[in-house]
Amino acid sequence: MIDTFTQRKKAVLSKKDKSSIGEWDKRIIKLCNKINSFEDYYTTSSCSGRIIVIEDKDIKSPGLFEFVSHEKVSLNEFMKHLPKNKKNFKFKQEPMILHIACRNLDSAEKILKKIRDSGFKRAGIISLGGKNKIVMIEIIGTEKIEFPLIKKGKLLVDKEFLKEVLNKSNKNLERNWKKIEKLRKSL
Repeated sequence: MIDTFTQRKKAVLSKKDKSSIGEWDKRIIKLCNKINSFEDYYTTSSCSGRIIVIEDKDIKSPGLFEFVSHEKVSLNEFMKHLPKNKKNFKFKQEPMILHIACRNLDSAEKILKKIRDSGFKRAGIISLGGKNKIVMIEIIGTEKIEFPLIKKGKLLVDKEFLKEVLNKSNKNLERNWKKIEKLRKSL
């Protein structure tokens, strides 16, 4: 009998990285490798969290990102990367996100307990089966910030506000990373 889960896992893990950075996010790769080492699981997408400046549009399209960092950011570094054009941009500090394919409901239930015990409040099954009969789990961190940053080329906030937002964003990223590491150690 052909094990379609294992075949699908092999196919997914052999694909080229399609992320905006074009490589694995180093803050989450150990967790992904750990999950992928188990017979009943594999990861399909991941991000450890990031700070971005993105063009404020309703439709996603290439070239919207003006600044992306998966690491903590200082005010000076951030200010160097602010766009100089007359478009609208928003600031986002996004939480970690991870999708895990599970062989069946039993394996999904086992890993969900570990996920919740590691401090992730927003985790659950988002898909049952489908054509590949795979149970898909999504984990999304709760630490996030988003606000309009630039309107028609004009910065909407002062440097003092940005300094506070970056301090909070950096702390949020650190919280994400600690939970990622706690989950990795629990597996």
